[in-house]
Amino acid sequence: MPWLVIGLWLVLAAVMVPLSGKLSSVTTDKAVDTLPAGAESTRVAVLEDSLPGGEDNTFVFVYHRAGGLTGADRATVERHYDTLAKRYPPKAAADEGASTRLSTDGKAMMFTLDVSTAYGAPEAVVGPLRDAAKDRPAGLELEVTGPAAIDGDMDAVFDGIDLQVFLTTVVVVTVLLILTYRSPVLWFVPLMVVGAAALTAMATVYLLVKGFGIVVNDQNSALLTILVFGVGTDYALLLIARYRESLHHHENVRVAMVHALRGAAPAIVASAATVVAGLLCLLVADLNSTSGLGPIGAAGILCALAAMLTLFPTVLVVLGRRIFWPAIPRFSTAVQDRPGLWGRLGTAISRRRWVATLGSLGVLGVLAIGLTGNTGALREQDQFLSAPESVTGFTVLRRHFPELGGQPMTIYTRPAYQERVADIVKRTPGVAEAVPGQTVGGWADISVFPADAPDTAAEYDTIKRVRTAVHAVNGAEAIVGGPSAENLDTEVTTSRDEKLVIPLVLAVVLIVLGLLLRAIVAPLVLMATVIVSFAAAFGGSVFVFETILGFKGVDYSVPLLAFLFLVALGVDYNIFLASRAREETVRLGTREGMLTALSATGGVITSAGLVLAATFAVLTTLPLVMLVEVGFLVAFGVLLDALLVRSVLVPALTLLIGRRIWWPSRLSRPAAGPPIGRHTLADEEELTLQR
Repeated sequence: MPWLVIGLWLVLAAVMVPLSGKLSSVTTDKAVDTLPAGAESTRVAVLEDSLPGGEDNTFVFVYHRAGGLTGADRATVERHYDTLAKRYPPKAAADEGASTRLSTDGKAMMFTLDVSTAYGAPEAVVGPLRDAAKDRPAGLELEVTGPAAIDGDMDAVFDGIDLQVFLTTVVVVTVLLILTYRSPVLWFVPLMVVGAAALTAMATVYLLVKGFGIVVNDQNSALLTILVFGVGTDYALLLIARYRESLHHHENVRVAMVHALRGAAPAIVASAATVVAGLLCLLVADLNSTSGLGPIGAAGILCALAAMLTLFPTVLVVLGRRIFWPAIPRFSTAVQDRPGLWGRLGTAISRRRWVATLGSLGVLGVLAIGLTGNTGALREQDQFLSAPESVTGFTVLRRHFPELGGQPMTIYTRPAYQERVADIVKRTPGVAEAVPGQTVGGWADISVFPADAPDTAAEYDTIKRVRTAVHAVNGAEAIVGGPSAENLDTEVTTSRDEKLVIPLVLAVVLIVLGLLLRAIVAPLVLMATVIVSFAAAFGGSVFVFETILGFKGVDYSVPLLAFLFLVALGVDYNIFLASRAREETVRLGTREGMLTALSATGGVITSAGLVLAATFAVLTTLPLVMLVEVGFLVAFGVLLDALLVRSVLVPALTLLIGRRIWWPSRLSRPAAGPPIGRHTLADEEELTLQR
């Protein structure tokens, strides 16, 4: 039977591994794919893609010299424009009269270049464009910026990110497993199985994309790897702990594994069900990139669960006790429990329950104060840890061409209303300039330049005013889009999604906990601790982002992602502890049951928390602020939950509430006699079968 399971996984690997490499071919970061389907900016993006020339990429060349441009400088700019315009022919109708532009202070010149997507994606084009403009007088500075340049620099960040995340995660997990088990061989088994689960998950997601059109962007692809490795390793740690414990009581390794699975599998399945249910709640989100993460993450968790409950125990059984060398667990009929660190901690908490409870809540409350810091949305230009040329170019553009310093809006209207709409837009407060463009395919476009900096509250207010003004023109069918409009729509949609998804996640997780623990009070208490833990983790992280790292805000997607991961994954550790506590309460009573559970699970849950935190911390090595924020916040929250909430607060609250924690199950009612003491091995097995 074990070899049959291994054989089936080998067949599965032969099919899935080739497909896993194709995942990167179906990832997309195009606005039209990731934006909410009903947003106005999405309609503009779709229309642009459908019109001839509408899919062009716009680059802005900004030349400047601190002491003022010389005649040679101006001639160079004109020459560059002529050369590039011939190399990348512009749309004649849209670019009549378009050429270079001199700033009023005489220190800068600029021109705009529209490059057809036929020449390649922004990432492939921006490099050659910058190289083509290197021939210029000494001291004449140039920044190539604009929406397409920012997209190109952003794409460059994600180049090879899947492989980088995968390799870094493997190294981190390997080191932690070696430190945890202090064995030269044991670490390789969970790593190998989790790696198989990760490749299977990638292949599964690829099939989901091809079959159901799910949107996968580079961010979600990286999160998939992190989730599978982090959660899969957690399951491995929990099962190995139970298996090692069982090997002391059973001489036959297969029997020992059966008993280990009986004890660990319910908690592992409940943990996976909680995370999967939470992730699938994202399907109600309107933002495509957010809703796509639901089935992507769920597929990863299910693949990890399948591998850890089938392949992993099978390999352990085949390898036998020697896999634990040099600390091989020996079978003995007289195994004595030692209190250890976690047993002593439980005794201390039992003696000072109120101190432990109030002290834990005090620490969490102080950390939550950080929520009063800068939690404003992060601008697109502030997404990079090290500002690329496209971002610094916007700063130069605003300094010398304040009337063009914002990212341009694109308005599409019916041709007969183009002039009227343009006149109305020009009179709208916050608009610096409105330039009518080409007419094609029954639509006319207008380029609108806001007076305010990109992705600021003032620019967003201008976009809203422009939309209100043009929508009032009957028959024009005017719609407003562009990069900043897309960011505005994304932020608004994310805020709406948060109000829908967060309560749904809480309700679903609460139901799963209720079914697992067969109680009402315990799930409510556990959920309350996780929510408080999230607030503390978020507050502490905001303090670090603002005060230490100098970030200029929190990316709009971070709160929802962090909440989902910290609630769904944070509950995992409470599930591991509470399910073991309930198991022990049956025979020992609530107080001894919780203390025994803390002593038995303390080490493995702490190790699992360290591994999961380390895997998410891998994201902090990437050069994008959003990923750093998600990685740090989740890693910090997981550590906070594993080391303080699960280790101190939950046991203290359980001891304070007493048996009522299990209400309304029969465990909440007074026992007919004293708690059952330690049983013989045969008695324990009989009780297990009865339960």
